[in-house]
Amino acid sequence: MGRKNEGRSHAVWFKLTDEEFDLLVTSWKKSTIIHLSEYLRRVLLEKPITFYTRNQSLDELMGELILLRRELNAIRTNFDEAMLRLHASAHLTEVERRLDQLERCQSLLVSHLADIKMKINSISVLWLQ
Repeated sequence: MGRKNEGRSHAVWFKLTDEEFDLLVTSWKKSTIIHLSEYLRRVLLEKPITFYTRNQSLDELMGELILLRRELNAIRTNFDEAMLRLHASAHLTEVERRLDQLERCQSLLVSHLADIKMKINSISVLWLQ
């Protein structure tokens, strides 16, 4: 598939400083336009340009949720291991010690679930505005 230069017989040439060029490229990269020449043509001719947008609050939420997911996975692993050890324990004192470990895991889990609920609530308030 060739370039669509049919009917275009004039070339425009000009120089930019490094700062101007960096600004131009940064703006172009935010757009959905593949070729810089097409981007420049649309800017010069004041034609519509579609830009990628990012929701910063959603990005921050995702970062927080990823961290919480990692912590919850670690808690789940510890909980599963404690349950396996509890089932393998033969002595009553060993069972009591394992139950204490499970209670600590459970309190961590409840705490992190409360954090998740608070984050979701704060994001939903932002989204509902």
